[in-house]
Amino acid sequence: MFQGFSDAATDFLWGIRFNNERPWFEAHKAEYLQYVYEPMKALSGEVYGAMDRAYPELGLMCKVSRIYRDARRLYGRGPYKDHLWWSIRQPAEEWSTCPMFWFEIAPEGCSYGLGYYAARPLSMAKFRARLDRDPKPFEKLVRAFNRQGRFALESDTYKRPKGDPGPLLSPWYNSRHISLICQREPDALLASPTLVQELLDGFNELMPFYRYFSTLDGDPDPRT
Repeated sequence: MFQGFSDAATDFLWGIRFNNERPWFEAHKAEYLQYVYEPMKALSGEVYGAMDRAYPELGLMCKVSRIYRDARRLYGRGPYKDHLWWSIRQPAEEWSTCPMFWFEIAPEGCSYGLGYYAARPLSMAKFRARLDRDPKPFEKLVRAFNRQGRFALESDTYKRPKGDPGPLLSPWYNSRHISLICQREPDALLASPTLVQELLDGFNELMPFYRYFSTLDGDPDPRT
């Protein structure tokens, strides 16, 4: 059962950021397992279990990241990550191109939300085409989103806009990728079992967006 992240988890993440080498990690591996990995595993298991029971028709799965970086993609960085995450999503061959719920812990605190790690251009093209055909369903979602205060839209927009659907939809329409994110500094919630309910409340709030984005792959290719 998830009991919260202790200060030792944050201490370890700061430590690996400034001592990103194998000897330091091996000397502190027990701390990583006890204070970071095991709580992450417990938290993801509880949140995933509740989500799977609430939405069995989605066939969701849960994946916890590893602390080891891919040796092929170090790019001058150390061999370990200083932030870890888990995701809840539907199975897919290319997980990074699919919408997913996620939670991440880092030295500066934690964040969670819904979005793409690396949305495919085709997915975003289908999103724009759907908005062109029928903008009203997504307008309703955006109006509700703009009334809440938990999540913020984080997006990387095209330098040359793809179109102008109006001020309500334009930030979404012209995004290369979309992430709806809540960021928190280290606080009492991170150290509490109530973090489970915080994540469930947030993910349930974002479920209409997940359903919208997860059906885009079934849309026709607008380029043909």
